[in-house]
Amino acid sequence: MADERVLTLTDVNFEEEVLSNDLPVLVDFWAAWCGPCKMVAPIIEEIARDYDGKIKVAKLNVDEYSNVASKYNIMSIPTIFLFKNGEPVEKLIGARSKDEFKEMIERHI
Repeated sequence: MADERVLTLTDVNFEEEVLSNDLPVLVDFWAAWCGPCKMVAPIIEEIARDYDGKIKVAKLNVDEYSNVASKYNIMSIPTIFLFKNGEPVEKLIGARSKDEFKEMIERHI
């Protein structure tokens, strides 16, 4: 079962949840058919628990919401962006370890 701390993003709520958020937002661009995305999913949920109240964690399905994915030139998935003050400040492409995600987050909180 998905963690309720992980927001589901759409083309409609992306601006409000990510670009207008006061907290940094970690966004996982993923798709249901993507093997590496499935490997990263439990790590993303752990990050949401570990950083609850410090950052927001969200996922955007690139197959369902391609407008946002195109805007950020998502060419391979998973791609994980960290947004701060409405701007992407860092990204990781591909399946990564929890430590790599934490290092990226710690640089921006």
